[in-house]
Amino acid sequence: MPTWLRFLLVLWLAVGSAFAFSRDDAAIDPVAVAELPREARQTLALIKDGGPFPYDRDGIVFGNFEKRLPLQARGYYREYTVKSPWRRDRGPRRIIAGERGEYFYTDDHYRTFRRIKE
Repeated sequence: MPTWLRFLLVLWLAVGSAFAFSRDDAAIDPVAVAELPREARQTLALIKDGGPFPYDRDGIVFGNFEKRLPLQARGYYREYTVKSPWRRDRGPRRIIAGERGEYFYTDDHYRTFRRIKE
């Protein structure tokens, strides 16, 4: 096998395993509701009550394009804004809700997620 092909194979295996790690394990770190910021607890309560939501984009489909949450069919996840008082825009904080009642919190605009324990 040529050296360049061996290099590509090793690179593919390394990138593939790193991708699999981020996809499967990124949402494992749990967070208790009581540990969430006050604004996140308020947003979670609004989600469970069905609204009304303060932001027009609340409730839109979350595509999970980065594959950092467990893989599901498109439309399975919905996203909701968690108010960031120090920001004038929507800020980086979100709660993602799954169809089966699971919730994930991110405070860095989808780079990392924590599963909310209730």
